[in-house]
Amino acid sequence: MSSATETRENHNKRQQEFGDNPIAVRDTEHYREEYVHAFVEKWDALIDWDRRGASEGDFFIKALKAKGAKRVLDVATGTGFHSVRLKQAGFDVTSADGSPEMLARAFENGRKRGEILQTIQADWRWLNKDISGKFDAVICLGNSFTHLFKERDRRKALAEFYAALRHDGILILDQRNYDSILDDGFSSKHKFYYCGEDVTAEPEHVDEGLARFCYSFPDGSKYHLNMYPLRRGYTRKLMFDVGFQTVQTFGDFQETHRQERPDFFIHVASKAYGDTYMPNQDDEL
Repeated sequence: MSSATETRENHNKRQQEFGDNPIAVRDTEHYREEYVHAFVEKWDALIDWDRRGASEGDFFIKALKAKGAKRVLDVATGTGFHSVRLKQAGFDVTSADGSPEMLARAFENGRKRGEILQTIQADWRWLNKDISGKFDAVICLGNSFTHLFKERDRRKALAEFYAALRHDGILILDQRNYDSILDDGFSSKHKFYYCGEDVTAEPEHVDEGLARFCYSFPDGSKYHLNMYPLRRGYTRKLMFDVGFQTVQTFGDFQETHRQERPDFFIHVASKAYGDTYMPNQDDEL
């Protein structure tokens, strides 16, 4: 067996390691260790591309087209769901992620669907060092921003997103409704993001500084992700602090959920003055 093959096989067998006290692992860099090969292999089953596509519809496509966006930077590509959908809709997409495992799977998923993704491994805090040019839009989806545990890192990442945008560009960033989880406990009423059958994504531990989620699959395997429970108002404030002029926040993807507690918030922040138009959606839950 060649050394390269042995290294790859050992890498593929790598397991998540949280130590004796898993809730004590709150380090910003830990997410790279959480996305082990076996977990990434199951990520598409967790999402279920077809069902997720049906649940969110063309929300993001309409939002980007309404703004006249053509060049889009997907900074949390994951396994490529949004990058591929946007390319199929005619957008010029650059796909970035901090996890090489995710990028490899994203590229393969794109290839299977007739799209060649332009993938770049990049750290959000130094995003513009690795990615050149200006974009009409930056998207950070899949609750990914909550991987940052330090406020200075969150501010730096948002500033990098801001700097990557054209003068009238927009940032679309989503997050779980941690306000509801922290204040009232976890109760997922709608499955908009994790649509796989017989797959669960539920918190094992939540406090003001940590949301530890367990992902369970039909074969009995379980994986964990540690995330920082961002409150909605706090995220919006950070966006204004780094220079965004308007921030609109939406719940899930259906206006019929206006009076209910959504599972996810979607923030649309613009560098330009004036309102950011979002078609067929209610503003400011």
